[in-house]
Amino acid sequence: MPSDTDLLAEAELARAFAHAPYSRFQVGAALLCADGSIQRGCNVENASYPAGICAERTAISAAVARGQKRFVAIAIAGPPGVALTPCGICRQVLSEFSPDGALLVIARDAKGAPQTTTIGVLLPGAFGAADLGAARHAAGVPEA
Repeated sequence: MPSDTDLLAEAELARAFAHAPYSRFQVGAALLCADGSIQRGCNVENASYPAGICAERTAISAAVARGQKRFVAIAIAGPPGVALTPCGICRQVLSEFSPDGALLVIARDAKGAPQTTTIGVLLPGAFGAADLGAARHAAGVPEA
C-alpha cells in the first residue's frame, strides 16, 4: 500500500493538470482504490462558477467510470502554504463510498506536513443510503 507521502505526491502530480483560470487555485487528488490502483483527479473550473468540479469529485467520477467503487484513501494537494480539506459537497460524495466513515483523508497543513483523518471525522452524522432506506420504510414505500 502506498504511504501517505506517496499519495500526496500523486495528488501533486494531478494538481498540475487542474483547469483553474479564474481562481488560479489548483488542486489535485489521488484516490487509492481497494484493488491498489490510484485514480487521479483535479479541479476543473468553469466561467459559470457553479459548474466547476473539485479534484476529489473528478477522482471519484473517474474511478467509478472504471468500475471502482471501493476506496481506501484520498490525498489532496493544493497550493503550498495552504491547509486544505475537502469542501462540504466533496465530503458528502466521499461519504457515499464510505458508509462506515473509515475512508482516510490525507492532506497537508500550512507548513506542508501530512495530516491524516477520516471522512467520518470530517463529516459526522453524514446522510447516506441507510437514511434513505429508513425514510422509505417509515413512509411505507416498498424496497426497489
